[in-house]
This record gives sequence, C-alpha cells and structure tokens, in this order.
Amino acid sequence: MANTQAQSDVDAEFYKPAETFFPAHHSIGLTYDDVTLATLYSEILPRDTQLDTVLAEGVNLNIPIISSDMDTVTEARMAIAMALNGGLGLIHYNMPEKEQLSEVSRVKNHVHGLIEDPIKVAPEQLINDVLKMIDERRFSFSTFPVVDASGKLIGLLPGNVVKPRYAKKKVADALTPRSQVYTISEKDLASNPIARADRFFTDHPGIHKLLVVDDQDQLRGLFTMSDIERITAERNAQFKPARDAQFRLICGAAVSATRNAFGDLDHDRIMAHVEALAERGVDVVAVSTAHGHSKGVGDVVRMIREALPRLPIIAGNVTSAAGVEYLADCGANSIKIGQGPGSICTTRMVAGVGIPQLTALYVASRAAAQRGVTLLADGGITKSGDIVKALTLAQATICGGIFAGCQEAPGQLMEINGKLFKQYRGMGSLAAMKAGSASRYGQQGLAVRKMAAEGVEALKEVSGTVDTVLTQLIGGIQSGMGYLGATTLTDLRSKARFIRVTSAGQREAAPHDVVEVKTGS
Repeated sequence: MANTQAQSDVDAEFYKPAETFFPAHHSIGLTYDDVTLATLYSEILPRDTQLDTVLAEGVNLNIPIISSDMDTVTEARMAIAMALNGGLGLIHYNMPEKEQLSEVSRVKNHVHGLIEDPIKVAPEQLINDVLKMIDERRFSFSTFPVVDASGKLIGLLPGNVVKPRYAKKKVADALTPRSQVYTISEKDLASNPIARADRFFTDHPGIHKLLVVDDQDQLRGLFTMSDIERITAERNAQFKPARDAQFRLICGAAVSATRNAFGDLDHDRIMAHVEALAERGVDVVAVSTAHGHSKGVGDVVRMIREALPRLPIIAGNVTSAAGVEYLADCGANSIKIGQGPGSICTTRMVAGVGIPQLTALYVASRAAAQRGVTLLADGGITKSGDIVKALTLAQATICGGIFAGCQEAPGQLMEINGKLFKQYRGMGSLAAMKAGSASRYGQQGLAVRKMAAEGVEALKEVSGTVDTVLTQLIGGIQSGMGYLGATTLTDLRSKARFIRVTSAGQREAAPHDVVEVKTGS
C-alpha cells in the first residue's frame, strides 16, 4: 500500500515548505492573501488538535491569540475574557500609571481560587466610604472582610447592607460579627485548597464566602463559592483558562519608553512602574513602540532585564532579522512582528516603510530560531485563515480590530442608523497620541500640530462577546490544522506547504457569483 502520508513528487514541485518558498520569492513582499496552504494527508480531526503555546518561561497560553495593547481594545475586562478562554490580554499604557496598575490587579484578582490578599474594610469606616471605594475602583462585588488595625478578623460586611440608604452607618454597626462568620485555618487547607473549599461549600448550603485565618485569627485569604464553581467547571473545558502558578489569570501590560523634559529615557519612572507591575503579579511586560529596532527600546529592555531577570519581556515592533537579533540580545523573550499591517495603521503610507506581514514573519523566524526567542504576529489579521497562516511562522498572533467591536472592549459605544458601533483607533492616530501614545511613535514632546499621524480613527460594528468571537477563530484554526494533519502548532509549522495565489485566486476563495443572504459568522 502506498504511503499516504508522503508528499508526491508532483505536489513537491508546486507546494513548497517555508524555507524553500519564501527565498524563491525574496524580491516580493507577501502577506496573508497572497498565499494559501496546501492540504495534506490527515488522520486528525479538528477537535483533537492542541493549540497550547509557550511565549516565555511562565507564560503558557492554551490558545495562541493575544488581544492588542491598544486603548480601544484591551483593558481589564478584555484581559479577563482573553485569559478565561486560554489567551492573553496586553493592557495598554494610554492611561495614568496608577490606573494601569489597578487594571492589572483587577485581572489578577479575578476568580483565582484563594484570594490571598482580599480587599478589606475597617470597622470605623462609613458605609459611604465603602460605596465610594467600589465606585472608584470599579469593583463588581460588595462583600468585604472587616479587620482591625493589626489585621485581626472582626467580621464580614455583607453586600446587602452596602447601600446608599445606610451610607451614614459605620461598618462596625452593620457587619456580621466574627462569631457568625465561617472560617477555616490555613493549616487545614493541605495541598489541595480548591478541593477543600469545594467540600466546605457542598457541606454548607447557602454559604458563599469562606475566610481563611491563621492561629492568631489574622485574615489570610478568602474563598468564594462562585470562584470555586468556575474553577471546578474548567476541568471539563477543551481550552482551559490561562493561569499562573498561583492559579490567577495571566495578564500582560504594555510599557512606554518614557522620556524626561531633556529627551532622555526616564529610567527611574520606567523602572518604578515596571517594578510596581511586577508586584501586582503581571506575567509579562510589553515594550511597545512602532519602531522596536531602536536604541530607546533596546535600553528599556536592558534595564528591565537587569533589574528583573525573571520577568518575561515582549518587545517590538520589528520586521527584520536584525531587529529580532537586537531585541533578543537586549533581553527580550518574545518579539512582536509587524509595521503597518493593521486596519487602522497608516505607517506605510505616511512613512513609506514596513514589510508585508508573511515575508516579515519568515525573515524574522530565521533569526528567532537562532536566538531562541518566540515571535508574535502583530496586525493584519482579519479572519481565522490569516491566523492559521501566521502560526506557520509564529508562536502566537496579536489581534486588535477583531476584538474592537466586542462588548469587553473599552471603545466608546455609539448608535448610527439603528446599528451599534464602537470606537476603534490606531495608536498612531492624533487622538491616541494626544492621550499618551506619542512616545510609541517617537513623537513625545511635540506639539499636536507637528505630529505626523500614523493611524486613523474608525468604528467597528459591535460583534458580541469575546467568547463568541474566539469560538469562531478557534474553530477556524482547528479546521486549518485538521486539513494539514497537524496535531500541535509545532506540527503545523513543520508541515505547512505554501503556494502563491493571484487576484483571481483571492476572489475565488471568497463567496462569489451568489446573492449572499447569511454571512458565515
């Protein structure tokens, strides 16, 4: 019987692996729609594929998709949704540094089993103070442990009394006293605290909070039943949430190459902020600029690496092997590839620079393999098929426009002719640079009238939840892997065979010669 897994000589003449295909087209810049992947013999069903990927030590994703660090794409709600689905969200830096720290804390404190440092209130506070704290910090809960100045547990402030009608009451007069609060000693948690808390909630119907104390009755943590139920349900999910070693959702944050009034890198400010992010538990920082192959970006990466040798660093953006080598040598673990492919980016038109995305990824992948770093395909993704092609050369993709219309995106909502839209803007747009992103484009300190915009402001039609969008994207990725007989993303990279397509081939690939009455999504 013929070997059904071997590529025939005829196929091999037309469908080439990356290391043969791209050098053969070295004089042409190619992007996603310029190529297609050849199908191969497969014994793999889409549902059997594995999409996990490693960006750096300690940054493990269960799906290879990251939401972009754009101010109309990723804040805490988006990052939470991405992590719950197995991906990663990069929180943008177009906000005050304290606010970005708060956004990271919201992600890290969201549904992670034992909350080791729960938000507490003091007995002498007024209910009005608690209401202000909930509003200012945008908490989605209203029940708080009550402790004295030494941290000793006094009681529990239930959510049903945290109301404006009780604003003038003291917490001490409204709390559930210590004697009526369910607690467990931290010594009794053993090696599986989640199972222990799950058993407690099963044995105590109607109780939704379990406080953890030490021998001196000092508060050491908090379990909530909703958190435990969600964690337990994860065991049956195909793509489990992306979590750190302490079972918290993973979260990334972008940082800027901030400069002082003299134009020099503000070392103290940058490092104080990065160290504060690390204290909040951030899993990876992204030094994000439009031109990553530059002294300023390299200096920032070096200073972070020297001060925090174990903190994973994403750096970019670049489109050359030299850029990858430079950032890797500076200490970056993962490199962002892409200059100008985004739907709202005008860098290539304004500056006349940038490489079509697939060619840039191939060139970068050669250097990345030598330096032992990972690649992130950043920009230009419009459909799941683009992600499949990107993953033949990169470890993960970064998406902006795909998520900008989601409910979890922070863009301003507006209605036009009965349809709902969300604001979506490039970080190089004038509005975004005025809000703080000018340093990303090397224009920090310039008057607005002197800024050269490298992005536009646009609208994205509201597209539902992140869960819905990711379900479609993941299904497409799995289908693509099934067609190539690839069980893992490593298999996909090794098996991929490319061929160029013409403009007629591109038209043929999309619905044509019909009146479409229902979209594929």
